[in-house]
Amino acid sequence: MATRLNFKDFLIGISNKPLRILDASIKNSAYIKLDLSEENEGLRHVDVSSSKKLETYITSHIQKHAASVAFGGYNEARGIYKRSTYFNDSPEKERNIHLGVDLWHAVNTPIYVPLDATVHSFKNNMNFGDYGPTIILKHQIKDVEFYTLYGHLSLASIENVKVNQVFKQGDLLGTLGDAKVNGDYPPHLHFQIIRDLQNFNGDYPGVCSKTDLDFYLDNCPDPNVLLKLEG
Repeated sequence: MATRLNFKDFLIGISNKPLRILDASIKNSAYIKLDLSEENEGLRHVDVSSSKKLETYITSHIQKHAASVAFGGYNEARGIYKRSTYFNDSPEKERNIHLGVDLWHAVNTPIYVPLDATVHSFKNNMNFGDYGPTIILKHQIKDVEFYTLYGHLSLASIENVKVNQVFKQGDLLGTLGDAKVNGDYPPHLHFQIIRDLQNFNGDYPGVCSKTDLDFYLDNCPDPNVLLKLEG
């Protein structure tokens, strides 16, 4: 069994090629990095509490770079979570550091399974600013068990899914939801790798506080080790 110390190396070694969650015909060159951190000066004039205004900003960013998909966000401190008490119930442990990679694309975009898997759990996480419809997959490779989480899906994505359902690499998992169901965000996928699910079902923290960051960065490595969208 891989230890936490070499889990990231294990993930890197799964595939030499990028694993795809969106349409495989979308090349790496069509993905553009998106900075939603508190340090991004361009966001200071954007009302990030409005999903429509944030979507306008993201769409403009994609178009400006002649891209198809915006991505990023791992280990990124964001101001967007200040709008929801779900992330700020304790001033001492404000949760604002993002633990997955977001893929920003159009509503109803198909989402595909990157690796053979079974369904561990699913849930509609309905807190304001939460994931909305969410699916967690369990993977078993070379005696190593780990999980991947897919948040901000459409309601249809969880209507017929079943626990222990088998998916093969490349199978259709679901589609992206809109702001009405996805926690009030522009359409996007939150993709996260989780080593130890800690008895969660259909949910797992995708945003943490600075005080807990070391644990979560260890337990949730950068998904880019699988997606390989940047060097």
